[in-house]
Amino acid sequence: MAGDAVAGPLNRRGAELVDRFAAPVRRRGFWPALWAVAVAAELGVLVPVVQRGAEPLEVIFRLIGGSFAACGLIAWRRRPDSRSGLLMTAAGFAFLLPELSRDQDGPFPQTVAAWLSDLWTVFFVPLLLTYLTGGRLRTLADRVLVAAVVVEIVVLSPLWLVFAADQPTLLLLFPDPRVAEAVDTVQRALYLAISVGTAAVVTARWRAASPPGRRAMLPSVAGALCLLLYAALLTVDLVGGGPRAEILLWVTACSVALVPLAFLAGLLRSRLARGGLAGLFGELHDMQPDRLQAALARVLGDPAFTIASAGPDGTFVDTGGRLVTLPGPGADRAVATVHRDGAQVAAMVYDRSLDDDPELVEAVGGAAAIALENRLLQAQSDARLAELQASRQRLVTAADAERRRIERNLHDGAQQRLVTLALQLSLIQRRIRDGHDATALVATASDELAASLTELRELARGIHPAALEQGLETALDGLVLRSAVPARLVAEPGPRPPRQVEFAAYFVASEALANAAKYAHASAVTVRLMRGDTVAVIEIADDGTGGADPAGGSGLRGLADRVEALGGRLRVSSPPDGGTVVTAELPWSS
Repeated sequence: MAGDAVAGPLNRRGAELVDRFAAPVRRRGFWPALWAVAVAAELGVLVPVVQRGAEPLEVIFRLIGGSFAACGLIAWRRRPDSRSGLLMTAAGFAFLLPELSRDQDGPFPQTVAAWLSDLWTVFFVPLLLTYLTGGRLRTLADRVLVAAVVVEIVVLSPLWLVFAADQPTLLLLFPDPRVAEAVDTVQRALYLAISVGTAAVVTARWRAASPPGRRAMLPSVAGALCLLLYAALLTVDLVGGGPRAEILLWVTACSVALVPLAFLAGLLRSRLARGGLAGLFGELHDMQPDRLQAALARVLGDPAFTIASAGPDGTFVDTGGRLVTLPGPGADRAVATVHRDGAQVAAMVYDRSLDDDPELVEAVGGAAAIALENRLLQAQSDARLAELQASRQRLVTAADAERRRIERNLHDGAQQRLVTLALQLSLIQRRIRDGHDATALVATASDELAASLTELRELARGIHPAALEQGLETALDGLVLRSAVPARLVAEPGPRPPRQVEFAAYFVASEALANAAKYAHASAVTVRLMRGDTVAVIEIADDGTGGADPAGGSGLRGLADRVEALGGRLRVSSPPDGGTVVTAELPWSS
């Protein structure tokens, strides 16, 4: 059997399935208190009829509420992931409440008894419709049927009591037997329609299900038949109906009393009741597929359970990297696929007997999807970390290279000139002391000093342009004027960015202008500066040969590292047919 386990990891449906398996922590005494209330309520409705020697049939009817409550409490505690136990418990208490009120004197308890006699169906109908979905309404038909039950209890029942003269209740305001009869007819017809509709939905799902799914739905089918029998008793006046009516009453009472046992047996038979599964699903946030596969295989009692990832060529490999051949129809093992964003990303291979619990297969698929998503996120995180480390290493390397360049320039340029200047000054001093003419030496020393100052200014400009103290626009204007390629600056008005943003924008423009002259052989360059409240954009466009590759050299890569270090982005558009546009977006906090 092949199926879709879940449509995408971490999607709302898959996450809901997995989140349900962690049992909520209850206060101490929670379950004993509920059991005490259930036992007291059942004794409260049973003791009076036994004391007055009621017919066995009435005793059985009064056992129905206790049956629902007891089975519901067991299922609720053993299966906290499913709301079916809660619905059964609520149906039991809703059955007991009007019976308790019926034995009390006074208009208020009689009002409760008459109004809420069918309250239990508000919980029983959803139980039938959602047994395989853990008590969760999924379709429009489910919601319509439950809404109809609510209308019958909240609207029609009290409306009937307003006109029912034979019911001494607090709601009797306008006694009118004809209106009461009309409302009662509508109420009975609606209840019959609800019962038939519920049975039809359950039957349709049973027919569409696989053989294991049909076995799992048997409690719902039995409950639907009981609901039809109960609706028939409410719809047709069977008083004085003879032996057939007596038989129908017995069949209905016994069936409704026993159907909670069928639901309880089905819930406890589910493999979701295994104690280790709830704890396992609570650890999914940091569990990888290989650990999940081993854990699920152990908990499900299926040593061959496999989670296979889908490859781009349509093949599947397990968590150990081995090729997996998916079983075909009729095999002892079944397959459920796992999807992400509409694409099949994995498959689960499991024992076919697990198909007896379709919700289990769906939930395990959600767990596998989350584990696969964890692995994907981890891989993406590792890739980002590696790129960040590489970027930092490039920045460190570039900084070291820049320091070596400054040291070399100082040693080979200004330092040598200053040493020469010192020697010349010493020679000038000696010649003056000896009374010789030192005019030529003074002129030479002056020229050497001017050259040294020029080199130091150029070196300082490379470290931190002094023009930036006057603003980015002024610095870019000086850069454009010194460009080896004819260039122009277009600066749009805007606020002044922080110093580090100006510094990065300046060096992006400087490197791009140098590349335009050195590699692109451009004849014209335009530098455009745009400044907003939280971002500065610098764009350098040339008409050169194009074909620049940011990954092919250290210049553009270094600029990208510098920009990304500030949280910005560098884009390079350089088609082979000519022209290069370098754009840097540099954000900052206002």
